[in-house]
Amino acid sequence: MCNVSQNTKADSLYRPVLCRLEAVRELTPLEKNFSLVRLDAEPFGHRPGQFVQVSVFGIGEAPISVASSPTRGPTLELGIRKAGTLTGALHKMGPGDEIGIRGPFGTCFDLEAMRGNDLLMISGGCGLAPMRALVQYCEDRRQEFGKVTLLYGSKTPQDALYKEDLAHWARSDAIDCRCTVDEVLNCDAWQGKVGLITRLIPPLEIDHKKTIAVIVGPPVMYKFVISELHNKGMTNDDIIVSLERHMKCGVGKCGHCTIEHLYCCLDGPVFRLSQVAGVKGAL
Repeated sequence: MCNVSQNTKADSLYRPVLCRLEAVRELTPLEKNFSLVRLDAEPFGHRPGQFVQVSVFGIGEAPISVASSPTRGPTLELGIRKAGTLTGALHKMGPGDEIGIRGPFGTCFDLEAMRGNDLLMISGGCGLAPMRALVQYCEDRRQEFGKVTLLYGSKTPQDALYKEDLAHWARSDAIDCRCTVDEVLNCDAWQGKVGLITRLIPPLEIDHKKTIAVIVGPPVMYKFVISELHNKGMTNDDIIVSLERHMKCGVGKCGHCTIEHLYCCLDGPVFRLSQVAGVKGAL
């Protein structure tokens, strides 16, 4: 995996940079998308797959995955679920409010290795936020990649993130976007697939010799998705995963995100499956 943490300016590793919220958009009753810019007008320097530490001053700090590609200009976007005190405070904020950002941190998706290959991106639930950064990058640099496929699963149609993006990708000739939901409630108007995301994989035509798969989603789905990919002839070297851990400091000092000998904030969160397949507690 590419690791660009060392390129982050020293100041932003330890001291939050002031940022202004430009727009806040509701994605679901629990999730919102936050668009922000640095007050010093400097670029964030992020890559798809990385995360930042978000500060609400007087309350605390939390790691959040980057949800936008650097090809989209100076704005950074974050998809954030309301899940605690800090994220609850963020959800009460609006355009013009200021927050702090440290980072970006961690490894990114290996775009160099992906170039010239087919990409199969598989995402579930909130995993679409970091995956969105990669999808946007592929859209903006479409000529650099082969066939690009996105599979996305959510619990219900209402729980799906970035519905407008999903609709756009489904209409696009550049991306083969396929969605499914675990269940349809009486209030849902849903004409798509119903079932677990693993059901979307067997019908795919995959050339395993030139395909790289990327998985981002809840930990429970990884084992089953990986099994289906192995059935398609893909090896652990062909599969990239992004792992969820509470990366409290972001710089390998606190130890909260360790997985045996690995620091998820430094060695990850993006890994080749071959790096973590035998590591206890990784998957």
